[in-house]
Amino acid sequence: MANADWVVVGLDNGGTSNNATVIDASGRFLVDRLVENPSHVRQGPAIAVEALAQAMAGILDLTGIPADRVRAVGLDTPGPANADGVISARGATNFGHPDWRGYDFRGALEERLGLPVVYNNDGNAAALYAHHVRFGPAAAAHSSVAAIVGTGLGGGVVESGHVVKGAAGMAGELGHVHIPLHGLLEPDQPLPNCNCGFDGDAESIASLTGIERNLLPYWLTRYPDHELATVEPLNKAAKLLRGYGERGDPMALKIFEQQAQAIGRLFTIAAQFTDPDVYFLGGGVVEAAPHFREWFLERVREHVILREEQRRASELLLVHDLDMAGARGAALAALQTITGT
Repeated sequence: MANADWVVVGLDNGGTSNNATVIDASGRFLVDRLVENPSHVRQGPAIAVEALAQAMAGILDLTGIPADRVRAVGLDTPGPANADGVISARGATNFGHPDWRGYDFRGALEERLGLPVVYNNDGNAAALYAHHVRFGPAAAAHSSVAAIVGTGLGGGVVESGHVVKGAAGMAGELGHVHIPLHGLLEPDQPLPNCNCGFDGDAESIASLTGIERNLLPYWLTRYPDHELATVEPLNKAAKLLRGYGERGDPMALKIFEQQAQAIGRLFTIAAQFTDPDVYFLGGGVVEAAPHFREWFLERVREHVILREEQRRASELLLVHDLDMAGARGAALAALQTITGT
């Protein structure tokens, strides 16, 4: 290992899998691919914490690093959770088991591993990684906002190279920002609602859950003979929609156009309170066919309303390496914490 004999482990906890990585004291990642194991979060906290401990043991075995050389662990999970890694008492999309409500995830993992654990939500971790990839050694001189479209809509705000967490640790929950819906919804389209209890937030439109819960049911009434009308359950149809979009299917493009508008309006709001150097977009669209990815990115760009000065000073970019971005961002955050950088 370069420049020091200690490392930091990054653990990315998801609804189905845990991803793990290792970074050394110089900021060099020692794992160049996705390494994952089942997360077992649906079975409750005790089993999920043990699965993370196994993920850490596995990545250390893979890299040949003894456990006593690990200085700290970075953990990221889906939200909402507070700055200390306590899962929301209202529950969360990826943590349906009742024992997760109000559970101190960070503290439990710290006790299990016997090491300091630094927590971020998954949107913040991915945002931090994207920021450092874009700016490298100059990361501390720049700011960015990231929207990560998945089952929900994750996000993160990075200022001067560090994640903005807020008083309760819930800054950057961009999915739950209310966006203007006038001109976005069809005249007879119902107000979209979110799992968090909000109506008309960004996640209620720009997420896989938003497609399943709000967009697809409405648009199937407009295209009753569509092939997806016979696909059950509805979440399976929602997952198939991107393939239809790649093939230019009219209904699919209507839905993804609404998602792009929602993200564009979200970034327009972000421009007024943080005015970042970069707007990052990540999620399934990054993994889509190149022509569809560019179409979607251009639709988002059309709906980001910036002043001319802002447009000249900023850029809209995709988050790459998204499958590894959470673990890597979590590791970077832990490295920043223990080195004070």
